[in-house]
Amino acid sequence: MDSFNELFQMVKEYTRQFVVDSKELSEIAYQVWIKSLEPVSFDGNTAVLYIKAEFMKKIVEEKYLGLLTKAFEQVVGFPVKVEILCDTPDKSEKKEFSPASVQTSAPSPVLPAYSQEEIDMNSQGGEYEYTFATFIVGSSNKFAQAACRAVAQNPANAYNPLFIYGGSGLGKTHLLYAISSEIKESRPNTNVIYVKGEEFTNELIAAIGAESTKEFHDKYRQADVLLVDDIQFIGGKESTQEEFFHTFNSLYQAGKQIVLTSDRPPKEIKTLEERLRTRFEWGLIADIQPPDFETRIAIIKRKAELLNLEIPSSVEEYIANHVKNNIRQLEGVVKKLNAYNKLAQTPPSILLAQSAIREILTDNQPIPVTVERIISEVGRTFGVSAEDIRSSKRSSQISNARQIAMYVIREITQMSMAAIGSEFGGRDHSTVVYATGQVVKNMKQDTKYKETVEDIIKNIRDS
Repeated sequence: MDSFNELFQMVKEYTRQFVVDSKELSEIAYQVWIKSLEPVSFDGNTAVLYIKAEFMKKIVEEKYLGLLTKAFEQVVGFPVKVEILCDTPDKSEKKEFSPASVQTSAPSPVLPAYSQEEIDMNSQGGEYEYTFATFIVGSSNKFAQAACRAVAQNPANAYNPLFIYGGSGLGKTHLLYAISSEIKESRPNTNVIYVKGEEFTNELIAAIGAESTKEFHDKYRQADVLLVDDIQFIGGKESTQEEFFHTFNSLYQAGKQIVLTSDRPPKEIKTLEERLRTRFEWGLIADIQPPDFETRIAIIKRKAELLNLEIPSSVEEYIANHVKNNIRQLEGVVKKLNAYNKLAQTPPSILLAQSAIREILTDNQPIPVTVERIISEVGRTFGVSAEDIRSSKRSSQISNARQIAMYVIREITQMSMAAIGSEFGGRDHSTVVYATGQVVKNMKQDTKYKETVEDIIKNIRDS
């Protein structure tokens, strides 16, 4: 929280909820009285607000001071005295408490400054085993969870293959681990293999380099249950798709169970070969949607219980209303609240939740890491090395991959053309301009080319 101005915006947001189905505050009253208030100062104990006229001050104090006091306590987590100032007949006195004196740059005293390392160290804990028992079921994931349980109880006889799709952080990996856990417990001798699509590609590349493809074949084609997470990552990679096609056929014909997850259904993985797309659709396809409000509240409560952290219901609701599409982020916010609780003995509040949410939602990988990942992903897609992409080699395949890497870096990181050029051996910014222009041109002319570029971008953003 950078200023009292931001804090007071949250206070007004809290009072705003009372407009709906409440006699405590009408829409007109909110617009006329609450919205007219402006923040002046906050010393950690007293919040000073400003309103233009004395008659307005009297109405706010008589009718809405209690609501404001309640709102401040909910947001910051402790009682706060609220004072209202207004213009006096002597206009010269206005400067003493004018909005111009708002503390817009001083850090809020509510949130002590801690290094990211301190926060991360105190955010640990509260982990749970990825089993069906710990998977919170709601309307958004009930069908997928039931399908996975059926597969775990009767491998290769319920649904084969089973294809689960949904956005990042919604529990697909949890369900794969839950299948593995239950099968291993009920059938200890079953050979269950879990692998991510990207790891499958990397293992194949390593096997080809080491001339050990037979061992690679044996590992996957002797599985009783094959669980592949993020299968979309093999899209556009010819050698990997060829290998997975034969692995899939071998297992399916032998009556072995295959479960795949992706961020989208098979028909939307545009860079996936048709023969694989068709096979992925042979069995059951189930989706996982973002959790509904009740499920989000249940997830927050479960995580808080694991951390022995007490979170007020108003704070739980605030988190659930502001983090809607990612379970990992929900749990991450609770862990951040626990870190502040440990470091400063500060109980969870809406203010702390707001800060934690902001940190979680902007916790992206550093640009240098992202650049490396983009170049590696492009290289895997086109069968060239990251070193070749960065080099001065000019073969058609390498040049094409280099241009796409430049375009994707620009699209995802918004780095300047000059900065991108420096990532590729100090190339001039005009070279990057030309490269990105060529990609745009090719995307307009070639649908398959466009789908490949878009898949690369999606894979990077969702991973």
